Amino acid sequence: MCGRFTLNQSLEALAKTFDVQQLPDLAAEYNIAPTQKVATVLQNSESKKREFQQLHWGLIPSWAKDPGMGAKLINARAETVAEKPAFRSAFKHRRCLVLADGFYEWQRQQGKKQPFYFRLQDGKPFAFAGLWERWHSPAKEEIISCTILTTSANELLQPIHERMPVILESQDYDLWLDSQVQTPQTLQQLLRPYPAPAMTAYPVSTIVNNSRHNSPECITPISGD
Repeated sequence: MCGRFTLNQSLEALAKTFDVQQLPDLAAEYNIAPTQKVATVLQNSESKKREFQQLHWGLIPSWAKDPGMGAKLINARAETVAEKPAFRSAFKHRRCLVLADGFYEWQRQQGKKQPFYFRLQDGKPFAFAGLWERWHSPAKEEIISCTILTTSANELLQPIHERMPVILESQDYDLWLDSQVQTPQTLQQLLRPYPAPAMTAYPVSTIVNNSRHNSPECITPISGD
């Protein structure tokens, strides 16, 4: 699964990487947790241009009676996303990029859970494959929410966790965002483990276990001894 991640990049780097022109000032985020706002890129259905939006992390299906359902839908399994009622419509019509530059996973060690931080070798930002949905309450309140797709772990993650978030290759962004593309077989080809040699990982402090901690200390390496 993917339950915590980071985004600490300059606006210039994000604009260049994701080809978006209008970006708000974004505070550095070292411990993004479910139900918080996350930075995403969507494709405008009319202009076909990419647009930045901050969405609620935890997908709330349009038919949900309670928005609290989103807290249980922070991730969608790539293998079953095309069939699951909560995700299948969004998988066809409403896909997005969830912006990040690293994420955490935990390994059980001697009865404790040790967090590890994963990022790309070059430290650049990347995009998780995401889905988005629009929900309206009886009082006409609107919440636009998203989920992050996961797949089987690559060789780097396997000793830590059996799953990993889907990190899209940059050349696949256009295809993933194109709502005209709806064939599950075409989309499923993008939902593969990211190449392990392009990534790195190291243990970090357990302060990241508490989502209230949001500082560079969260991603500072610690001794693995």
